Amino acid sequence: MKFPGKILLVLSCFLILAVLLHSCRKAEEWDEEQSDERLSGGSQTVFSEGVGAFSEAFPTLTGTRLEMHDLGDAHFEATFVSSPAPLFQGLGTIFNSNSCFNCHINDGRGKPILNTEPLASMLFRVSIPGSGVHGEPLSAPGYGGQLQDKATFGYSPEAGVTVNWIESTAFFTDGDSIKLREPVWNFVNHYTSVPAGMMYSARVAPPLHGMGLLEQIDEYKIRELADVNDLDGDGISGKPNSVWDEKNQRKMLGRFGWKSEAATLDQQVAGAYNEDMGVTSYIFRTESSFGQVQYDNIRDEPEVPDSIFNSVVFYVKTLAVPARRKVTDPVVKRGKEIFSQASCNKCHIPTIRTKTDVTFPEASNQLIHPYTDLLLHDMGPGLADQRPAYEASGQEWRTPPLWGIGLTQLVNGHNNYLHDGRARSLMEAVMWHGGEAEASVNFVKALPKADRDALLSFLRSL
Repeated sequence: MKFPGKILLVLSCFLILAVLLHSCRKAEEWDEEQSDERLSGGSQTVFSEGVGAFSEAFPTLTGTRLEMHDLGDAHFEATFVSSPAPLFQGLGTIFNSNSCFNCHINDGRGKPILNTEPLASMLFRVSIPGSGVHGEPLSAPGYGGQLQDKATFGYSPEAGVTVNWIESTAFFTDGDSIKLREPVWNFVNHYTSVPAGMMYSARVAPPLHGMGLLEQIDEYKIRELADVNDLDGDGISGKPNSVWDEKNQRKMLGRFGWKSEAATLDQQVAGAYNEDMGVTSYIFRTESSFGQVQYDNIRDEPEVPDSIFNSVVFYVKTLAVPARRKVTDPVVKRGKEIFSQASCNKCHIPTIRTKTDVTFPEASNQLIHPYTDLLLHDMGPGLADQRPAYEASGQEWRTPPLWGIGLTQLVNGHNNYLHDGRARSLMEAVMWHGGEAEASVNFVKALPKADRDALLSFLRSL
C-alpha cells in the first residue's frame, strides 16, 4: 500500500517525535536488589569456571579494540632477553622475572616460596626510613626500591631469599582450631652490604581481572567511603592513599598494589616492567639498576615501544570478571548474611558503579560487585610489614577485591592468600585479620561450625 507524500511526511514526523520523547525520559533508578548478583563485572562478566577464568577479554570488545587486547595478551606473555636481540630485547641485568606471565600465571594470584627456591610469583619491596620529595619510600642504597634475586650472565643478583615458617594455633569458641603460619624471611648472598635500617615487604602477585573497572570508579565515590577519624564509631576508619603518578606528574588517589601505591594502570604496568624485568618505557626511562655496579650503560631507552606498552595496559584494563556462582544456594545465601553481620562488608564493599566515560565505553556506568573500597585499613601488628608507603603506615593495607577469589584453586592450583601468601585457606586469611577487623574476627570465632562453613561457601561463590 502506498501513502501520498504529505501523509508519509506526517507519519515520519510522528515517528521522530515519538523517538525523541522516549529518549528524553528521565533515566530510571536501577533497583540493585533486583540486579543479577552473578554479574560481578556488570556487562563485562564472563561465565567461565576453568583455568582461564581470569584471562577472558571483556565480552563487548569488538573490531580493532579486541585486536588491541589480543596484541597486549601476546606481549604480556612474551619472554624478554638481554640486548641486543631481534625480538623482546631489554631484559635488565638484574630482575625478578623475564615475563609478565611468569608472575601473573593465568592472570591470577601468586604464591610464596616454600623454603629456599628462587622467587617465582612474588617479590620484595625495600626502602630505608624517611620519604622522598613526593612522599614516596626512599630507595635503599645499592638495592633500589625492589630486591632483584636474578641476574643475566656476568652480573650479580642483589640477594637471594629463604623463608622459615612458624606455626601457631588459633581457637574458635566451640573448641575447634586452625593452624596459622607466619613467615620469617632471610636474605642471603648479598652482593653488597645492606644499608642500615633497610625495611622490606613481601608481596605476592595479585590477580588482574577487573582492574580496568576498578580504575573507572569515580574518585569522589572512593573518598566518600573513607572515615579517617572513625566519626561513626564503628571501629573502621578506611583512608585513601595519595601517591605520585609519574605519567601525570602529580599526586593522585592510589588504587593499585597491596598498599595502593599506584594511581593508574599505566603506572602499575610501567613499574612492573621497570622493577620486575628491568625494562624501560616512556614512563620510567631509567634502568632499575642505575647507580649500581650492575648498570649496563647501554643507551637503548625506552626498551618497550609505546605501542606495545599501551597494548599491554589495554589488555590488563579489559580483562573480564568471572561470574558469581551458586547465588541461590541456601547455604551461600546464609553465608552472605553472616558476611554482613560480621561487618566484613564495611571494607569489602559489595557493590559500586563505575563512572560515565565516553572514551572507555565498555567500562562506563557499570554496576559491579568487586567487594572492595580501595581504601587503606589498619590490619593490626600480625600482618604488619612495618614499611610505610606514602600515606600508608606499616600496619595498613588496601582492601583487596574479593571477586573471583573462589576460583583461585582452579586458576592457579593453590589457595594462598594475603599480601605475602601466608594463608593456606580462606579461613586462615580471615583469622589473620586484626586491627580494624578484630571485631569481625571475634564474631567469626564465636560462630557455630555450620555458620563458619556457610561463610566459606559464600566466599567460594565470589
